[in-house]
Amino acid sequence: MTTLFTRIIQGDIPGRFVWRDSDVVAFLTIEPMAEGHTLVVPREEIDHWIDMTPDLNAKVFNVARQIGNAIQLAFAPKRVGVIIAGDEVPHTHVHVVGFRSVGQLSFAGVDRSASSDSLDAAAEAIRSALRSMGCHEVSQ
Repeated sequence: MTTLFTRIIQGDIPGRFVWRDSDVVAFLTIEPMAEGHTLVVPREEIDHWIDMTPDLNAKVFNVARQIGNAIQLAFAPKRVGVIIAGDEVPHTHVHVVGFRSVGQLSFAGVDRSASSDSLDAAAEAIRSALRSMGCHEVSQ
């Protein structure tokens, strides 16, 4: 069965993409823990992150690192964290989240009513930061 993330990747459901390459995409979640909360997702539907090949795992985490650097540049959080839970959508994804206190890293505290304007602005800030870092995989 096609996952929600595959439907977003294929364009069946809109997404705010900040990164696209042949193996990995990154897009903002619609329920962010913090400004710029981004999901890094392999294009291939792999349910559990430990089932990724070593090469794909390395690529996903390299993209997560690039996105983390862009979040740091764009929003100046105290730290950038990653979370791999994988329970809510059966398609591997890495949450990349800037935070000021570790308490922000909680699914209980997501913003379920984030405005389209704020999400669009956050996506553009990340894209701009990625471009300034020389990344060519930035989504348009």
